[in-house]
Amino acid sequence: MDLIQGVLVRPQRLTPDDRGYLMEMLRGDWPEFQRFGQAYVTACYPGVVKAWHLHVRQWDYFSCVHGTAKVVLYDAREDSPTRGRVNEFFIGPLSPRLVVIPPMVYHGFTAVGTGLALIVNIPTETYNYQEPDEHRVPFDDPAIPYTWAPRHR
Repeated sequence: MDLIQGVLVRPQRLTPDDRGYLMEMLRGDWPEFQRFGQAYVTACYPGVVKAWHLHVRQWDYFSCVHGTAKVVLYDAREDSPTRGRVNEFFIGPLSPRLVVIPPMVYHGFTAVGTGLALIVNIPTETYNYQEPDEHRVPFDDPAIPYTWAPRHR
């Protein structure tokens, strides 16, 4: 897949033992790391689409720790060489990876299948309750060339 400019994807490794497993999501010594703003988990119920939004300053670092999430990015940046490009990732314990989302790139996600999807995000900025760094448009905004419905290929 040709990635949107600035998007990074790092395969994550599950380290299992007889007690369970460990998965590193983000480390300060990885080249993808920039700075720590906060960490949070966001949940998505089956049949729900949490999209679209972008940040002006913030980079997002998504890792799905439960279920499977379809994470979709759309580059609407006027000056980007990848303007108009869509990236689609299926992430979770069966396909563990970190998806790094740059500022000004629309993104959203949905749970795949019949279970809840949990994404841990470790963004570069702390959420500002008085002046949130986000711009939202509806999940079905016709300006974004993407349909969230499952494709039966």
